[in-house]
Amino acid sequence: MALFKDKKLCSYEVIREGDEIVLKINCSKCTFLPSVEDNPQCMLKTMSKLIEVGNATKIVFSQKRDYEYDYEQTQLLVEIAKAYKKISRQKKLFEYTNFASDGGCTKCSNYWYSQVKYIIFNLFLSDPIGAYVELKRLLRREKINLDKTSNEECIDCEKKFISMLEYLINILEKTKLIEIAKPYIAGFKIGDRTVYRQIFYPTIKPDFMFTKLMASYPSEGDELASYTIGENEVTIFSVPGTVQYLYHILPPEFKISEEKYDLLDKARKIISEYQPKQSEFINPERMRQVFYNIGHDLIDDLAEHENITLKSSDVEELTNILVRYTVGFGLIEVLLEDEKVQDITINSPMGQIPIFIVHQDFGECSTNIIPTRTESESWASKLRMLSGRPLDEANPILDTELSIPNARARVAVISAPINPTGIAYAFRRHRDNPWTLPLFVKNKMISPLAAGLLSFIIDGSRTILVAGTRSAGKSSLLGAIMVEIMRKYRIITIEDTLELPVDSLRKLGYNIQSMKVAAAMTRGTTEVSADEGIRTTLRMGDSCLIVGEVRSVEALALYEAMRIGALANVVAGTIHGDSPYGVYDRVVNDLKVPKTSFKATDIIVVANPIKSPDGLHKWRRVTEITEVRKHWENDPMLEGGFSDLMKYDPKNDQLEPSKDVINGDSDVLKAIAGNVKEWASDWDAVWSNIMLRANIKQKILDYSNKLKMPDILEADFVINSNDEFHRISDKIHEEVGCLDSKRILNDWEEWLKKELKNKKAS
Repeated sequence: MALFKDKKLCSYEVIREGDEIVLKINCSKCTFLPSVEDNPQCMLKTMSKLIEVGNATKIVFSQKRDYEYDYEQTQLLVEIAKAYKKISRQKKLFEYTNFASDGGCTKCSNYWYSQVKYIIFNLFLSDPIGAYVELKRLLRREKINLDKTSNEECIDCEKKFISMLEYLINILEKTKLIEIAKPYIAGFKIGDRTVYRQIFYPTIKPDFMFTKLMASYPSEGDELASYTIGENEVTIFSVPGTVQYLYHILPPEFKISEEKYDLLDKARKIISEYQPKQSEFINPERMRQVFYNIGHDLIDDLAEHENITLKSSDVEELTNILVRYTVGFGLIEVLLEDEKVQDITINSPMGQIPIFIVHQDFGECSTNIIPTRTESESWASKLRMLSGRPLDEANPILDTELSIPNARARVAVISAPINPTGIAYAFRRHRDNPWTLPLFVKNKMISPLAAGLLSFIIDGSRTILVAGTRSAGKSSLLGAIMVEIMRKYRIITIEDTLELPVDSLRKLGYNIQSMKVAAAMTRGTTEVSADEGIRTTLRMGDSCLIVGEVRSVEALALYEAMRIGALANVVAGTIHGDSPYGVYDRVVNDLKVPKTSFKATDIIVVANPIKSPDGLHKWRRVTEITEVRKHWENDPMLEGGFSDLMKYDPKNDQLEPSKDVINGDSDVLKAIAGNVKEWASDWDAVWSNIMLRANIKQKILDYSNKLKMPDILEADFVINSNDEFHRISDKIHEEVGCLDSKRILNDWEEWLKKELKNKKAS
């Protein structure tokens, strides 16, 4: 419901949305930027409207941008307005004869009256801090005068005046604004708005977009880092009073000129009249290009019509912004462009809470971005069309993926009735390129020896479950396992939400086929169930099978695939579980896989976050590489069914080999060796090959650091390195009849040096 006033300068309306009471002031005809912190006249008019309205939870100045003051800031002003109303009703308080004894002597009263009247009726609403300071100074002066006065009649008047000043000061001191301002008002000068800028900082929303952004830096923030992502300026602050850092981003749309704002707003209004159909979202990349072309021509035409001269780079910039706020996802896309942003969470209710992120270097951070309900509902509609999956009362959960220029992400959405306050989102950003084992060695998630061991196990075509808690890096590690599979083998992936680096590996020459199946919690779609999808792969020929995540009834089909695929191809997937026994408990007790079928699991790799003692920092680490032995009946824990090959040592902050693996007491590794003539019954040869692989991973990292060539840790180079390792191994085996680890390492290192020399030359 809205109460509309006239459309003159600074007219206003009161908008009621649920519990929200928004005082929206029309500043379109103002010749200055509306601001209570900078402009005393703007504050005065706003306070006058608050006195008239009675209450508000938000104040919005509407010009070419919307400037919004949130609930906390609005309440500071509401309190002052209420204090003014209380004081102004006491008319006798300001009658100068009231100060004089018996209404007789008025020698000082007229002077006192004029000063107080000026403070209350001129300063109180435009500069309440100044009013408070002036009252305090007046009180201090009158107390000095009282000490000097000997006339009894003057003393009586003076006391009355002092009492009135104390009354006014007491009213002001009960307001939150004065309480916050007190530390800043030493030496305060009337007209100085510096203190207000410490307290009031509106969020800004241009007309062409719905998301709000706090553009100003935190007044007491300590800058920790700054960098740019394209045209976007990112600054990380520590802020007093919280252990959570602030991720402050300033995209180009908040820095463009007024005439460009006008062009964007007009272009958005024109282009928004066209509503894309669901069929157009089948190919979002093509749809985006079509809208880019339309937007580019539209901005060109509008600029010509308005006699505005734009460079080609300006048109390109404005077009990108326009597409982002029409068919795109607004500032979400700006956040996803930052490779250091790993997770984005958006909580309901919208319009009140900032977006939160997880940053690669600074962990959990709040941001200066506040999405609105309109924006939130727009995202939900687009995700429904992109995924073809429902999001409604019958299906209040949506899992899907989002692909935009320069970024991919997994998206989880919840809505009513499971979320009573609206819609909430979680975005998990995928790395632009697949993770590799050398990259994990660099980040200390695994040790070089662990990388060598995993490489050996993968080439041995074992069944692997990557386990861990949420955000432990399971999917990333599974992607690195895929990179270790030789390109000669076919790979089939099965996912309900596309996260694995299938497109990247396909471009790198892999024979890979992806299958998308129905999400476990989605009903009423035409998608094939996950268990049926896994069974289908068994009819698609000899392939490695990679399952994005084992969640539900597909576990039975996966173990069927494991049993059929044993000793033939890698079968791997991710599962939630914080330990090998936790994986067993989930698979057998929760997912109802028979105990005997669980024995088809060869290796469990557990990844878990490691926290610092103060709880402020955490790092991803692989904490266990465990084999599942086969000679147990009822409980693998009690009957020695789990044998750690490597375990995390917190003192050294890395995985260390167990005594069993050092002594060659590993059923899985022996089984792999049993299929290779030269390794059968020769543990030293097996261990030598594992160490060879570990040394190769370490050398890639060493050369990367030494030559400052981080790109050789990426998938394209690592895959070429793996191919060369296998070619050299085959060549030396033919020459000498065995896998001579020393010769293989020397020849491989010579290849590496030559490759790096060529890369530098190019």
